[in-house]
Amino acid sequence: MTTPAEPTDPLASPQTPLGVAAIGYAFMGKAHSNAWRNVASFFDVPAFEQKVLVGRDATAVAEAAATYGWAESATDWRSVITRDDIHIIDICAPGWMHAEIAIAALEAGKHVLVEKPLANTLAEAELMTAAAAKARARGVQSMVGFNYRRVPALALAKELIAEGRLGTVRHIRAAYLQDWLADGQSPMTWRLRKETAGSGALGDIASHAIDQVLYLLGDLVTEVSGRLNTFVPQRPGENGIENVTVDDAAWATLSLASGAIASVEVSRVATGQKNSLKLEIYGDKGTILFDLENLNELGFLDATAPVREQGFRRILVSEPEHPYLAAWWPQGHIIGWEHTFTHQVRDFLTAVKDGTPPSPSFEDGLNVQYILNAVEESAAAKSALIQLPRTTAAAGTTEGA
Repeated sequence: MTTPAEPTDPLASPQTPLGVAAIGYAFMGKAHSNAWRNVASFFDVPAFEQKVLVGRDATAVAEAAATYGWAESATDWRSVITRDDIHIIDICAPGWMHAEIAIAALEAGKHVLVEKPLANTLAEAELMTAAAAKARARGVQSMVGFNYRRVPALALAKELIAEGRLGTVRHIRAAYLQDWLADGQSPMTWRLRKETAGSGALGDIASHAIDQVLYLLGDLVTEVSGRLNTFVPQRPGENGIENVTVDDAAWATLSLASGAIASVEVSRVATGQKNSLKLEIYGDKGTILFDLENLNELGFLDATAPVREQGFRRILVSEPEHPYLAAWWPQGHIIGWEHTFTHQVRDFLTAVKDGTPPSPSFEDGLNVQYILNAVEESAAAKSALIQLPRTTAAAGTTEGA
């Protein structure tokens, strides 16, 4: 086994920019590239350069690199992570590649940002978290990309909950619903094969919903019951009809250490729902409502007001006093989904500059992985209640700009 490389310290000289390499150039690669290209125009971040974009198809990745603002392209991620001019690795590749790339990059002394979910399996997630802990001791930072923590309205919701505006939170409803697979003739993709995707709606979008429960409440899950279902078991592929080996939808009930209960429902076959992450947080003194399809708004009910004055009010989260928004447009001007990735890169770069562990950590990602795994176990055992081990990693916090 090779000895892990000592991390370089590009920030020792303010004139030395951080070299960034992104691995993957499809959906998430494009979203992350957009963030790298724009973050310095709006936020005070350390100097960096978009060095190289990595992908398997030489022609396609070269075209993407030119379009997305990368200086060059490559097809071998292993050679890229050994380069002295690369200090950050942004992993946007499919989940089955996360563990190998992240562990190698961390051992090479590179700071790592990896898309959610942390890995395809619990075992891989544990290995990645152990590697991150070792690297952190040498000053190498790592973060998992749960970008919805960077929605200003959700960051504000967390602030309101932490301030006690809802009182004791009793229960949460989280539903992440999409319909891109509602048509039974929609073709097979890597996301519908267990060997490449790990799971279906569970890992893809339930991971976001579960992370929001942990993030908003700063809580831990102690018990899980769950169910999975594949409504369309076969789909047309390149070589004829293929079996779908992951779930189309998932349901879970989560018991939290605080005593609160969360229900989670996710689907990729919910006809008419395009990308709707709905969150309802109910406390004894108030309630918060959120829907990603109206991501600049919160619904808020203050139950401490006189009964005749109570009712949900709409908070338009677009003011400089709201998280992150002072960097953007004049008050009242809304922002979009893509801005969450810009906020994510901003927070990651700031953590690297300051030498502080960014949030959410790999430990936070591992906590979500434990819960996803418990949902699968419960579903396989037909609604058995799964006890989760108590972990020391609390849900991370994020401070907006």
